[in-house]
Amino acid sequence: MDAPQPTARSGGVVATLALAGTVAAVMQTLVTPLIAELPRLLDTSASNAAWVVTATLLVAGVCVPVSGRLGDLLGKRRMLLVCAVPLVVGSVICALASDVVTMIVGRGLQGMGMGMVPLGIALLRDVVPTERLSSSIALVSASMGIGGAIGLPLAAAVAQYANWRALFWGSAGLALAVGLLIFFLVPEVPTGAKGQRFDAPGAVGLAIGLVSLLLAISKGADWGWGSGTTLGLFGLAVVALLVWGRYELRTREPLVDLRTTARPRVLFTNASSVLIGVGMYSFMLIAPQLLQLPGATGYGLGQSMLAAGLYLAPGGVMMMILSPFGGKLINARGPKFTLICGAVVIACGYALALPLMGTAWGLMAVGIVINSGVALAYGAMPALVMSAVPLSETAAANGFNSLMRSLGTTIGSAVVGVVLAQMTVTLGGHTLASENGFRTGLLIGCGVALASAAVALLIPAPRTDAASGTQDGAPADEEPVRA
Repeated sequence: MDAPQPTARSGGVVATLALAGTVAAVMQTLVTPLIAELPRLLDTSASNAAWVVTATLLVAGVCVPVSGRLGDLLGKRRMLLVCAVPLVVGSVICALASDVVTMIVGRGLQGMGMGMVPLGIALLRDVVPTERLSSSIALVSASMGIGGAIGLPLAAAVAQYANWRALFWGSAGLALAVGLLIFFLVPEVPTGAKGQRFDAPGAVGLAIGLVSLLLAISKGADWGWGSGTTLGLFGLAVVALLVWGRYELRTREPLVDLRTTARPRVLFTNASSVLIGVGMYSFMLIAPQLLQLPGATGYGLGQSMLAAGLYLAPGGVMMMILSPFGGKLINARGPKFTLICGAVVIACGYALALPLMGTAWGLMAVGIVINSGVALAYGAMPALVMSAVPLSETAAANGFNSLMRSLGTTIGSAVVGVVLAQMTVTLGGHTLASENGFRTGLLIGCGVALASAAVALLIPAPRTDAASGTQDGAPADEEPVRA
């Protein structure tokens, strides 16, 4: 298979794709400052307002792997432009919304655009010179974390000092700017799976399984983990995914090539990705609550939403700074070593959190350490995946890996949420998460990060095909991203 020719405009392409990932991540954190106010703003109940967050999660879970496969079939640049459209339209709908149903529709459309990151990472393999590829992948992959960390204080500031609708008008402008940059700066490259058909039955089956699973995980705490609805959704997810898996193994041109994902190099990378997602999101859930709980609790730090976001923002900045170093580490020692290092750094960050959680500056330092580990891990995971898949499956494989990360964040949210809901104290007639609950959540994050490092240790070295000199669809050296 001939290697794609890098373009002369690769610097602009990398910057555009990194901005696209950052904007997509900002869309996810956009409503965080509004969660408590949404019932009043939209004249609805708190349970209905929660769907404003859940809708984005569910739609993104389905659309990310689908858009990845369509990128392989129709062209990655074309699908990047397609993803920009629902981001713009969804933002405008949310800005004009006056009821919860309209807001949910707009947030669902925003979820459709979350496939930008895996598509962008896959496109880098086609347009960036080999010597810059690892650092470029690391930067674009880390953009999701960068956008999440930076987007929270920005959204909080806008929500506090301007009309809440300005948040969505601003996001519409950002999404439109990204679409224009993609149109003018990102080149079209040959599709790796041209002529193959799109697996529509596979897409439907995956959608049923994923929506059932993500819905049960994200809403189980509200509905009750032992309720008929939650158990029924888990059961439907198991059945649907088993049937989908059997179908995918029998069809000639599947949505997700399960034989490829079953290769040990891909399988263990995806398993480690789930655990990294849990570890990353555990801190993102715990730190804002610790910062904003009143000082009267004895462990809360009494900060506003805006101040809490500003204390956490340096972690996102550190991801941006560290991403190029992560690319150099991948080139020097390989993506497996980098992934293990990232997981260990995350675990060290959680270990530091236990003695430092009593001050806002201490939590800021912890966030910097944890996000440094996330930057290393997020840059290594796509490199590992692309070392084991052919060019015709690059975008689909990256989309599936992004789905594993998102599944990890959902599981992390559910697990830590249960811990904090069960370990509580009563103060002034209000039930709050206890200090022991937060410490337990931090210990869980530390343990999961160490488990991710242990799984990453199981990732085998690339296998070399004696006849072709390639390794599982990639080159025989440890730099996996050369075609």
